[in-house]
Amino acid sequence: KQGGIAYLPGLSRPVTIDTASLGPKDAEELHSLVEQAKFFEADWFCAGSDLKELAGQTGARMAQIEHAKAALARTIYEIDLPVIAAVRGFALGGGVSLAAACDHVVSEISAKWHMPEVLNGWIPPWGIQPVIDRCGAVRARNVLLGASAMTAPQARSIGLVDTVCEDGEAITSAEALAEAWASLPPPARRSIKRFLREHHLSTPADADAAASELFVTHCATSAAQATLSRFGVKA
Repeated sequence: KQGGIAYLPGLSRPVTIDTASLGPKDAEELHSLVEQAKFFEADWFCAGSDLKELAGQTGARMAQIEHAKAALARTIYEIDLPVIAAVRGFALGGGVSLAAACDHVVSEISAKWHMPEVLNGWIPPWGIQPVIDRCGAVRARNVLLGASAMTAPQARSIGLVDTVCEDGEAITSAEALAEAWASLPPPARRSIKRFLREHHLSTPADADAAASELFVTHCATSAAQATLSRFGVKA
């Protein structure tokens, strides 16, 4: 912690285009850390679920793995402390949902945003509600259908991103807002988040439960199996 700001670093594994994916251990670790944090950042934000880990799992096991990640996103979404996402590199799949669950999203201009789940043959098993909250139901359809990746300015134009900054400035930009929020009276700051959460028309948990059931069903289709097979262990 520094100056009233708690920093939550990236995933514990080395972050590359492959290993930035969120595995069960990562979800457990981040879930524990985020309960004490109000600043969420990573060198490369998140590539969503680790398909190598999901490939070969039963539907029930895949649902169990995704439930842990859903709980993490809801913790970010529901925690009384304000949470800021500083996005560099990419936010893919569940990475988009994690960012959307934050109170403010800063994205470097070169970052790519994409939800490829439907392209892979299934729907996001969690985190749909925060995307709807940010974009609205109509624009969320375009995000969730994920026909193509978005640039940071495009993501800002539909509400996924709040602030676009130059490359290398995401942390600095997020810190400035975090410092301003940290200076606000804590009771009022906490109460406004509780109010927004408790008076919302729908709960993320209900939306995640319904999405998870469809996710398991869709993972049995030929398109989903073809995607998973590409990440399976070759004999």
